[in-house]
Amino acid sequence: MGKLAIWAQLEAKPGKENEVEQFLKSAQPLAEREAGTISWYAIKMGPGKYGIFDTFADENGRNAHLNGEIAKALFAKAKDLFTKPPEIAKPEILASKSAR
Repeated sequence: MGKLAIWAQLEAKPGKENEVEQFLKSAQPLAEREAGTISWYAIKMGPGKYGIFDTFADENGRNAHLNGEIAKALFAKAKDLFTKPPEIAKPEILASKSAR
């Protein structure tokens, strides 16, 4: 189980929603290659509102992800795709349930 997480909130510029969705989908193979990332989710929360939620066993995994290819690509495209810079939070997981 992951003890640490990253939550990123993203708001697409009007007319950029499809590009944001394609970008998020294209990041999945990168997340799969990250040894320290336990789980990775790209989420659509409503019109123009998106999020990324990841879990990690330790701070090393979380930091590797924050300095990895997905984060670099996200911030490189931020001005073009988003109304404001991504909001990044680093929550701690207190409890969880997953299928076995």
